[in-house]
Amino acid sequence: MMVENWKKFLMPYEQAVSELKIKLRGMRKQYQQNNEHAPIEFVTGRVKPIDSIKEKMQRRYITEELLEQDMQDIAGLRIMCQFVEDIHEIVGLLHQRTDMTIIEERDYVSNVKPSGYRSYHIVIEYPVQLISGEKKILAEIQIRTMSMNFWATIEHSLNYKYQGEFPDSLKARLKRAAEASFMLDKEMSEIREEIQEAQQLFSYGKWQKTLDETPKNDLKGD
Repeated sequence: MMVENWKKFLMPYEQAVSELKIKLRGMRKQYQQNNEHAPIEFVTGRVKPIDSIKEKMQRRYITEELLEQDMQDIAGLRIMCQFVEDIHEIVGLLHQRTDMTIIEERDYVSNVKPSGYRSYHIVIEYPVQLISGEKKILAEIQIRTMSMNFWATIEHSLNYKYQGEFPDSLKARLKRAAEASFMLDKEMSEIREEIQEAQQLFSYGKWQKTLDETPKNDLKGD
């Protein structure tokens, strides 16, 4: 396969990201409608920029012929959670779905990277419906707490400056920061029930306030 038209090549990936964002956000909405704690806080997604694809192809020695099967994160989704326990609940939910097939899992939450990086990565095969027929593509879903995401975002930014070759002092600081971040997650898990109860009361209070401020005529049927 020769990539002569990048826009055409990436179109199925863009469609997959759009569809998956809607589906994952729909899962969150179902929890909210049931007045239950939603393990999904929010969802983001992107298609890898062309320059980044080319750079990774060169760095990983990926040929154009093998691009679709060897580069698993051209389509990328990220699910953010409040608690570490939410990560495992989401993994279970994804395993139950019949509209995607899980190809690979990498648990960097239980098996933290030497740098301190934590996240749960799932590679899925997702069928996109095109006018020419069905096309199955690979997409990567990263699941992490907001604390893990903050650390990963900072580390990713520093990578651009140092190209992965961090000074030892900075490497040690990042490792300590990662451990502090994970301690925060552990503390939040310890008081999880208190937090969830408070959030439910807060949400109910906002709903009641909106109801109280709604003119009575607006509450009547036509």
